Amino acid sequence: MVERQPTPKHLWIVGVLTLLWNLGGAYDYLMTQTKNEAYMAKFTPEQLEYFYGFPMWFEFFWAIAIWGSIVGCVLLLLRRCLAVPVFAASFVSVIVTTIYSYGMSNGMEVMGMTGLIFTVAILVIALFLVLYARAMQKRDVLV
Repeated sequence: MVERQPTPKHLWIVGVLTLLWNLGGAYDYLMTQTKNEAYMAKFTPEQLEYFYGFPMWFEFFWAIAIWGSIVGCVLLLLRRCLAVPVFAASFVSVIVTTIYSYGMSNGMEVMGMTGLIFTVAILVIALFLVLYARAMQKRDVLV
C-alpha cells in the first residue's frame, strides 16, 4: 500500500480557486440551459440563436466538461486519484466543444475575440488541472 504524503498547501489553493472558477461555468451552463431570461438578456439575438441551436451531442460534451471539472475539483480536494481521469474527460470534452464552436459553427463570428480568449483560458485551466492532478498522484498526494 502506498503511503499518502502530506497535503501541500498549494493543493488547497488550486482546488478551491479552480472549484470557484468551475462553479462560475456551472452557473453559466444552468442559466443557458434553463434559458433564464434575466441572464440571457445580456446576449445579442444572434448569440441567443447560436446558444439555443447547439446540437444535443454538443450539450452532452458541454455537460461533461462542466460537471466533470467540478467533480474533479472535489476529488482533488478529497485527495482522490480518480481526479486524474475525471479531469481528463472534462478536458477532452472542452476540446470537443471548442472544435465545434470554432471549426464547425460560427462561434467566432458570434462570440468574437473575447469569446475566443475566454475559450483559450478555459482550455489552459482544464489542461493545467489534468497535469496538476497527475503530478499530485505521482507524488502520492492523491491515492
